[in-house]
Amino acid sequence: MQHAVGSPLPPPHQPGHGPATGWSPAAHHPGPHPPGAHQGPAPVPPPPPSPAPGFTGAPSAPMPPTPQHAPMPSAPDTTGHVPLPPGGPVAMPSSPPATTAPDPAATTLAVLLIGPAGAGKTSVAKYWADHRRVPTAHISLDDVREWVRSGFADPQSGWNDHSEAQYRLARRTCGFAARNFLANGISCILDDAVFPDRPVVGLGGWKRHVGPGLLPVVLLPGLEIVLERNAERTGNRRLTDEEVARIHGRMAGWYGSGLPIIDNSQLDVPQTAQVLDDVLARSIASPPNW
Repeated sequence: MQHAVGSPLPPPHQPGHGPATGWSPAAHHPGPHPPGAHQGPAPVPPPPPSPAPGFTGAPSAPMPPTPQHAPMPSAPDTTGHVPLPPGGPVAMPSSPPATTAPDPAATTLAVLLIGPAGAGKTSVAKYWADHRRVPTAHISLDDVREWVRSGFADPQSGWNDHSEAQYRLARRTCGFAARNFLANGISCILDDAVFPDRPVVGLGGWKRHVGPGLLPVVLLPGLEIVLERNAERTGNRRLTDEEVARIHGRMAGWYGSGLPIIDNSQLDVPQTAQVLDDVLARSIASPPNW
């Protein structure tokens, strides 16, 4: 049967002739054939005849040695064609000379914005990152936790070992991301509801995963403001009033901790971001002991 396009099919296996081996489309498609020409497999050339006994002709030329391929060099750790420096722990920012006022808007920083649900952490962090003069990334712990779709351990259903494990995993993932951004000259602001009565899980974890150069700032408006903002939330980000009040009460433990605290009860997002810059300028000049 003739085929209008493409290479002809391999010859069918005939009983008693063994399997058709060594078939390749190129061998069966050398070019156009005249009508009625046989399009079977290409003839296999016979092997060269063995020398007759007693033949004393000239020795055949030796076979060339098989080329040895050199091992391929290992590929560098790159993204595309741009080599990336490894991300390491973030060091403390160097203090500028006393005669120069630090400008946090033009400095590569790692900031941890702490606060209860409804404090405005995400809104302030996004605005602050959007309006800096140097590249800046916003990394939200809640967003990273919600990367888990099936099997997500929602803390609203009860805090347990499963939700604790996902929280720790998200924090470590955020820490890796922050270190990689900072290693490439991109500032970071992270936001998380870190509790002062759990230092090992909270600040201790962030310090381990990002580095001692992380600058923590607490955003803590009044309870009435937090309740109003929480009421505007939807989905699993909205908590009950009782839960919001409980979290806000625990956050009060940051007073007296030595960390800078911003009460943004009467401040909008741009004003809070401006105060955050002022607080960071003081933190660069005199890093908090945490």
